[in-house]
Amino acid sequence: MALSGDGSGSGEQMSGPRDLNGRPVSRTRWQRMTARLGRAGEEGLATDDPELVTIVGSLDDAVSSATLLSESAWEPEQQVVLRHLLMLPTTRVAEAVAVAGLDGYAAMDVSDTDRDWAATAPMFSGPAPAQSELVVLGRVQLIDAMHLSQERSRMASLGSRHGGVALGWQVWQRASSS
Repeated sequence: MALSGDGSGSGEQMSGPRDLNGRPVSRTRWQRMTARLGRAGEEGLATDDPELVTIVGSLDDAVSSATLLSESAWEPEQQVVLRHLLMLPTTRVAEAVAVAGLDGYAAMDVSDTDRDWAATAPMFSGPAPAQSELVVLGRVQLIDAMHLSQERSRMASLGSRHGGVALGWQVWQRASSS
């Protein structure tokens, strides 16, 4: 279920640039007109864009967002897909996804790579707890260290309120052409 992120609950996935809080950025009249002519400036990023690569991520709550971003290939002026991996009780997944949808997050497909990465989370020394499910939530936005930290905290709280835990996060961005 992909929500618009505008609070309308329309169920439509919004495309186009997002701000630091993940909200759609209003386009100017000129941008709307040129988009109709097929000369849109920056293409909107989608959470399932095949050109996306993992720029940085962590399963460690103690590592600062600023440190990780500064040591990565992250391009601050470019939109990213911010992904969070959560382990939630199966009975609470739908409710957690709906709550996250209010902030523009959508459930993403969970890959084998996600499962393998989540299995290395420090809080799990073995298989996932019974009756739990790995959930990946993502949204398009601009990020900086402060807003990344804010979103990490938001997801930790979401996981906790729904009887689960936020395992980690990733920043996906289009590969740099340089």
